[in-house]
Amino acid sequence: MLQVSFLRQNKEIAKKKLAIKHFSNLDLVDTIIAFDDERKQLQAAFDEIQAKVNSASKEIGGLMAKGEKDKAEDLKNEVAGLKIQLEPLKVKMAEVEVQLHNTLVQLPNLPHDLVPIGKTPEENEVVKQGGETPKLHAGAQAHWDLISKYNLVDFETGAKITGSGFPLYIGKGAKFQRALVQYFLDFNITAGYTEYLPPFMVNEASAFATGQLPDKEGQMYHATADNFYLIPTAEVPVTNIYRDVVLKEADLPLQMTAYSPCFRREAGSFGKEVRGLNRVHQFEKIEIIQIVHPDKSDEVLQEMVAHVEKLLVSLGLQYRILRLCGGDMGFASAITYDFEVYSAAQERWLEVSSVSNFEAYQTYRMKCRFKDAAGKIQFAHSLNGSSLALPRIFAAIVENYQTEAGIALPKVLQSYFGAENLI
Repeated sequence: MLQVSFLRQNKEIAKKKLAIKHFSNLDLVDTIIAFDDERKQLQAAFDEIQAKVNSASKEIGGLMAKGEKDKAEDLKNEVAGLKIQLEPLKVKMAEVEVQLHNTLVQLPNLPHDLVPIGKTPEENEVVKQGGETPKLHAGAQAHWDLISKYNLVDFETGAKITGSGFPLYIGKGAKFQRALVQYFLDFNITAGYTEYLPPFMVNEASAFATGQLPDKEGQMYHATADNFYLIPTAEVPVTNIYRDVVLKEADLPLQMTAYSPCFRREAGSFGKEVRGLNRVHQFEKIEIIQIVHPDKSDEVLQEMVAHVEKLLVSLGLQYRILRLCGGDMGFASAITYDFEVYSAAQERWLEVSSVSNFEAYQTYRMKCRFKDAAGKIQFAHSLNGSSLALPRIFAAIVENYQTEAGIALPKVLQSYFGAENLI
């Protein structure tokens, strides 16, 4: 969430940056400042009357001590009248506070200066590309045919059990998922991240803190009886570990990694772009999260991007890194880098990771602060990234490592799977 003080001091800059994200209702900035003006005026009126009440109350005690009861009674009546004036001010202040808050949370995070101007994914900036394009044998197949052929994933039974977009992994398919999870976790832990296994549902306060609410209600599965939300990523519960916490500067940076299933009610569509494992409503993902000193978050973002790149290199997959343009970025992100791997069978790029710096947008919402060496309380910065999301990695490995005899495995995964080949 943006801070009103920043919007006041940088109104035109804020509007310019919101326009880069293609946020259309720029007048909300003026509305927020107007609500804050009204709040301040009401507070000043309240404080003035309260000061009179306090002063008169002290005077009443003095008059009573002197035996001037009549004057004391007159003052008591005056205080009673003043207190009556305070009540409507209290009510109005509460109303304006709610209006201010409800308007403020509608603003997305402001984009970093490095964010390219653009509206569509085609306008994202390719900052790096690595790896070699796989050369597949004649008759190579897309992953949806391979997983059916080798009975790795059953979409029909998954749909019977739950619904479309809920895959059922079987036999070697399930074992391969487990191998990927363990390898990704070990890779992150070796790099200094502490492993967590969080709850897979969160309350409304947690979903608000990381920016899922009130922006993504339509994408989240909601357990209405308890008002819990199934998590769209481990970012939500893990970041919230430090909600309402004041850290010491020496505690930073905090590096966390977590496995979780992820649930997303994304609207269905048709075509190979969403076929098979390309888009599902339940999937597994390993997340990396950092909470850092604000002076370090740009540097840490580049370290996290390099970490995910190293992980993809270890899998032997062709990849590219994109810096997302303003119109393609998430609501809470200040800057995001997407990683895509190339699917030779589908002849297209598949997104497998996003690494984002949220700066103070999440930490301000969840009141995650730290005390610096001078004793000043500051808001930390939060970052997160996929390291990695499994469905499209599963698809890319199955497709790019297929041979006429079966499906091979990247060398780094062979000990985790217990064989040199998946099939």
